[in-house]
Amino acid sequence: MNNKIIVAGLLVMTALPAMSQRLSVTKAETDMGKVTWCEPVTAEFEMRNKGLRKLKIDDVIVNCGCTKVEYPKGEISGGDRFTLRLTYDARQMGHFIKSAYIYSNGSRKPVQVTMRGVVVEEADNYAEKFPYTFGNIVTDKNELEFDNVNKGDVPRAVINMRNVGTTLVQPGLMHIPSYMSVKVEPQYLRPGHTGKMVVTLNSEKLRDYGLTQTSMFLSNKPGEKVSEDNEIPVSAILLPDFDHLTAAQLATAPKIKLSTETLTFDFSAEDKKKLKQEIEITNGGRSVLDISSMQMSANGLRVTLEKQRLKPGETTTLKVTAYKDDLTHSKIRPRILMITNDPSKPKVVVEINRK
Repeated sequence: MNNKIIVAGLLVMTALPAMSQRLSVTKAETDMGKVTWCEPVTAEFEMRNKGLRKLKIDDVIVNCGCTKVEYPKGEISGGDRFTLRLTYDARQMGHFIKSAYIYSNGSRKPVQVTMRGVVVEEADNYAEKFPYTFGNIVTDKNELEFDNVNKGDVPRAVINMRNVGTTLVQPGLMHIPSYMSVKVEPQYLRPGHTGKMVVTLNSEKLRDYGLTQTSMFLSNKPGEKVSEDNEIPVSAILLPDFDHLTAAQLATAPKIKLSTETLTFDFSAEDKKKLKQEIEITNGGRSVLDISSMQMSANGLRVTLEKQRLKPGETTTLKVTAYKDDLTHSKIRPRILMITNDPSKPKVVVEINRK
């Protein structure tokens, strides 16, 4: 073999370590989160010359004119650390990804750093205000409850929302029942903007006293499919009317008393699929107590009531069984509702806590 070729090969092998990458970055990508529209935001990248020789940055190229970069213009000694700053002038709503490519004598290829985030109208902590996610829409509610409704009432509930995506959405509610109406403001929601859905209940169209339940489904655009992911359970409790009773009738009315109105089922303490508890119900009034309706708001609850009609002073037992799997996965707040002829307490709610 030619000695000159061998010497040349040795020289190339000796030069490789010197040409290896000496410019390093501690973290090449930074998520800026939510930033305010028209307010510049700066990401800082910690960099280092890992080599022994001095390093010089020849050029830094950014991927758009809305981004500025700051970096040391002089030589950087071996082992020294320095900071490169990337500033984005956030003048466009929605998500952004901005990169800078650093050319130097410390690497064969340009070193890339990236900042990302989303520009919103107001950079408040909307994750706390809008904790529920439906596609690109986040809301402050994932369930609607119309409690203590009297015949003739027209109560309203408001779902506040924000578009956290990068495209225009047309929010709406699907499967609206006949006793409700919905108004969406605005009709189209731009990225980073907020809006609301006003849901109105017409109590005259409710057929029965007690609990009426249904589900509506929030869509980002017309024609979306319904699923558990975009379900919003809706409940309404219509109370019986006692306005016609005289003072004498009120004085002799029945009076319901419960040993407790809260039950806690601690499945974490016991390795069981179901747990049972009891509540004593007493009529403390002066006429017959009627428990005309008993309903459960969520799956995973079974109840039995020994008697639905109680004479004055009489007591009965409400037995409640909670099933772990169904109760744990229920999106609806679990509770037991009873409708009675007690004018002072026509609606009785037993709250169910689960652990």
